[in-house]
Amino acid sequence: MPSRRLFAYLALHHQATSRGVAAAALWTDFPDAQARTNLRRALWQSPVGWVVASGDELELCATVDLEQAHATALKALEGGHLTLAEIELLSEDILPGWYEDWVLPAQDAFHLLRVQALEAACVTMTKAGMYALATQAGTAALAGDPLRESAAAALIAAHLREGNRYAASRRFTEFERTLRIELGVRPDPALAAAVNGLGVQRTAGT
Repeated sequence: MPSRRLFAYLALHHQATSRGVAAAALWTDFPDAQARTNLRRALWQSPVGWVVASGDELELCATVDLEQAHATALKALEGGHLTLAEIELLSEDILPGWYEDWVLPAQDAFHLLRVQALEAACVTMTKAGMYALATQAGTAALAGDPLRESAAAALIAAHLREGNRYAASRRFTEFERTLRIELGVRPDPALAAAVNGLGVQRTAGT
């Protein structure tokens, strides 16, 4: 649907965009005249008030989840505690199944941001004794990047601080197997030591 493509494009760019630039980016395989026609159709199909046209520029005025997700990620990276709803908000990538050139860089950037934020939230909330939410955040971070050792360490530390050695051991075994299969390497020995009770239990990032 043309209007959906236009919404996504404007939401990812966070600023007013000229009609010509938007049309060329969204309909790269069409001649300029047809691309602009498609853009006009998308504008016509858009709900009233969602897209504001000022001269040659277009801007999305509707509030989108991506804005809230960025604010939530910043909150976590600055040491804030997340609610379960906020963890769930950061547990999904943006525009899954979209592979266009104007989408891919934004997808990659948001994916990294959300994993970093979830890992940071896991560490922060573990230190605060909020183990249930910490393990939720850590699980989501590791699901987003199964090879991210710092996320695995954060989640395992949360389980250990909670006193759940079985969950910590199981998570370590799963992560160790994933690393071995995908990369042919083993986890940091300090992580194994923490799980096995041979070293100091640590929270990732400390």
